[in-house]
Amino acid sequence: MQYVLIYAAGGLLYGLIEILWRGWTHWSMVLCGGLCFLVMYLISGLPLCLMKKCVLSSAAICTAEFYTGCLVNLRLGWNVWNYADRPLNVLGQICPLYSLFWFGLSIPGVWLGRTVRQKLAARQTQ
Repeated sequence: MQYVLIYAAGGLLYGLIEILWRGWTHWSMVLCGGLCFLVMYLISGLPLCLMKKCVLSSAAICTAEFYTGCLVNLRLGWNVWNYADRPLNVLGQICPLYSLFWFGLSIPGVWLGRTVRQKLAARQTQ
């Protein structure tokens, strides 16, 4: 049940970030965002330094974004986003600029994951 709540919270938070960033979101991004936060939550529990956790989180987000984009944009033609105009993009679905943004968002994401993990652990010991 814990992972379902983490997934749902991450999806809602990601959707909110997208609405604030570009003015709208798509339900597929809420699903992708939930997966991304769940993975960040799991990474936050690893015995690694913050930098390594953020690199792993950014890589996971880029991977999720790439596969989601291949499905919703290229296969289904929904045109949720397109980075084709960005330098060094891969099939218009990911690009270095947004990979850097994901790294930056991984810092508060990993912190939030660690904080939630600590709160849940403290609650279980009560």
